[in-house]
Amino acid sequence: MTLKPSSFPTNSVSIISGTVSNLNNELLEYVNPEKPTHDHSSVYYQRFFVSKFNLGNLAVEAKFSTPMVVSDGDTLTVSGHQKGNGFQVLAYVNQTRQVSNHENWRVLGLGALFFLAVAVGLLNSELVAEGALVPKLFLLGFVGVAVYMGYRALLIREAISLLQN
Repeated sequence: MTLKPSSFPTNSVSIISGTVSNLNNELLEYVNPEKPTHDHSSVYYQRFFVSKFNLGNLAVEAKFSTPMVVSDGDTLTVSGHQKGNGFQVLAYVNQTRQVSNHENWRVLGLGALFFLAVAVGLLNSELVAEGALVPKLFLLGFVGVAVYMGYRALLIREAISLLQN
């Protein structure tokens, strides 16, 4: 198992390589509360594929919108950050199967810009200028979501660049 830290400002993204053992795949499925009871369309479901495994002696967890292409015994290089007692994967390369995957950081970046644009539009509204509390709370919420999405996009981008080096 090797560990390579990044040069990202927080130094939170790093690379780990090793052989997969104790693989456990799960499916988390969230149902939209507005789903009609008679409609079983997949539009109303949000699915996350969770893979928990060990790389060497380190516990690793990966949550992606598509299932990971990995099985016990595969040689894997993952890039991510420490989370609690384990390691949270942001991107991976499976050398055994010649497959790599990561979440779409561009969509997160565009989402952050959208929420920031909504916040700027709200900042210029008459209600915020008058000092109403609710628009200020919405403004704070939109800015918070934009900052989180932008930070997450930067983390994923850094994870991808570490795997490519």
